[in-house]
Amino acid sequence: MDTRILLPAFLLVLGLATVFAQTSAPEPACETKNGTNCEECLKNVKCLWCLKTKSCVTYPVRTILPPHRVCPLNDARWGLCWMNFQTLIITLAVLGGVIIIAFLICLFCCCKCENFGSSRFEAKMQRQASKTKTKQEERKAEMKQRHDEIRKKYGLSGQNPYSKFA
Repeated sequence: MDTRILLPAFLLVLGLATVFAQTSAPEPACETKNGTNCEECLKNVKCLWCLKTKSCVTYPVRTILPPHRVCPLNDARWGLCWMNFQTLIITLAVLGGVIIIAFLICLFCCCKCENFGSSRFEAKMQRQASKTKTKQEERKAEMKQRHDEIRKKYGLSGQNPYSKFA
């Protein structure tokens, strides 16, 4: 057979087999695990264990937090049996606040230090430029003095006859 037809056919069959393998075993509803314990209930990610009523319910995904009528936050367990929702919310809020404050402090310090460093760098460059300019002016004055001495030595200290044309 032609390999251009064989390879896509093989990939199609493999893909269909994967899809049917995943959809063949639906997970049981959370309410069927009401007589069990927390660990058994939380094996399914969609389930929420209520410690007060000792019941396993489907997590209400339409609301971010489970309503009080389903289970109080202090008694709700999701993901881990030893951590309730109230502790989880407080912990995440504190961690989020610490991360935001640390980010703002780093942002403020970096901007301030960058501006401080650049102003110091600019001042250093200005000092260097002024030193260079001073040295250049000194060399220029020395060259002019030497040229004047040479002119005097050879009697050329008078006015330049070509200066009229310039």
